Amino acid sequence: MSLTRDLIRLIRAKPRDRLDLDQAALFVLDTLACALGALNTEPARILKAIAPLETADTPRSAFYFGGLSHILEMDDLHRDSVTHPGCVVIPAALAVAARDDLGGVAFLEAVLAGYEACCRVGMAAGKAHYRVWHATSTCGPFGSAMAVADLIGLSEDQAVWALGNAGTQSSGLWQFLESGAMSKHLHTARAAESGVLASLMAAQGFTGPDEILEGKKGFFVGLCPDPLPEAVTAGPERPWELTRTSIKPWPCCRHTHPSIDAALSLHDEIGGAEIAKVTIGAHQAALDVCDRHQPQDPYSAKFSLQHCVAAALTDGAVVQSSFDTSARTRLASARAKVEVGLAAGIDAAYPASWGTELSVETNDGRRFTTARRDAKGDPENPVTALELSAKARAVLADGGIGENRAEALIAAVLALPDDAPVRALDLFPNDKGGPDARYQ
Repeated sequence: MSLTRDLIRLIRAKPRDRLDLDQAALFVLDTLACALGALNTEPARILKAIAPLETADTPRSAFYFGGLSHILEMDDLHRDSVTHPGCVVIPAALAVAARDDLGGVAFLEAVLAGYEACCRVGMAAGKAHYRVWHATSTCGPFGSAMAVADLIGLSEDQAVWALGNAGTQSSGLWQFLESGAMSKHLHTARAAESGVLASLMAAQGFTGPDEILEGKKGFFVGLCPDPLPEAVTAGPERPWELTRTSIKPWPCCRHTHPSIDAALSLHDEIGGAEIAKVTIGAHQAALDVCDRHQPQDPYSAKFSLQHCVAAALTDGAVVQSSFDTSARTRLASARAKVEVGLAAGIDAAYPASWGTELSVETNDGRRFTTARRDAKGDPENPVTALELSAKARAVLADGGIGENRAEALIAAVLALPDDAPVRALDLFPNDKGGPDARYQ
């Protein structure tokens, strides 16, 4: 018996109820809003050029939406696995569900299954994996393959093959951060596409390795210095991992969010006083990815603890324009006052808790301190359905989506738990597998 087979059995035996479906619909709304809200960006233009909207290629449709969903850095995040499951699982499931004209219930159940596979493999990858490998990209193909396997009714053996061949396509290195390159969007695009390909091929009898995770030349040996294989099947009675996933309120790396949350809480209290020094105590993964004193472009600024906290303390808000050239120039002096370091207690609680310790000293001798165990949007501090709909409207507006179309999309997504057809989302006209031109 392989870990992959055990994982598939765990997922397929797991009970689901209406509340689970309602939660899944909210994550679908969040992901689609993030995707469509990115339509006016340069990476979106390039994705469209190589994955044209009119394509009838289902894997390539998943590729397009997978890349699009991650551009704004506002898509969801599962803390324990350090993955963004929505931008990989939902595009894959959506492409197939729309192609096959499936109902909302089957689609949402597949989304639940895909999140479960992605997150459980991610939790098993261990902490050291994330230092070199982008876990969403490496673990995501397991999730997209599992979602599609359920949608197209693969047998257990076929599903094992699908996850085996999804895992052999795992890839995605952090090197792009050194120059602010666009690779991260390719990571999620390929992770979504890889899972679709793996499951569609398995349906035709294309075999894959049973022991892709624990085998002598498998995923753990190749990519994970400190794997936790038992995490793949631990706690089968837990709620669905989707319900343990966080929604992002701010358009930047989730590792910066606890510090943003803390800084925003101090903004009014400081009352415009001149700041002398800011100290952030973070977990090691945040330092590995987000210790950037001088970000040179919008994307690296989104991965800069110093910049994000400077924006929060100075402006009392962190929005898309907080990372553009003028904002980076304006905030340079404030950013230079921010020091980051490891906080032992915060690091010990990671990844179950993504926290921060924040201290601000002003020129008039005052000192302000605060800490966060959980940031806004975490399951312990969740956004409400109303707040999520408000986020969706704002993000969609940024993408040039009109108010009427935005309201129609929100209503259509929230009707999915009542088994409304996936095609009612109007994202795949004429059975072609590309987003509706009306969203352009």
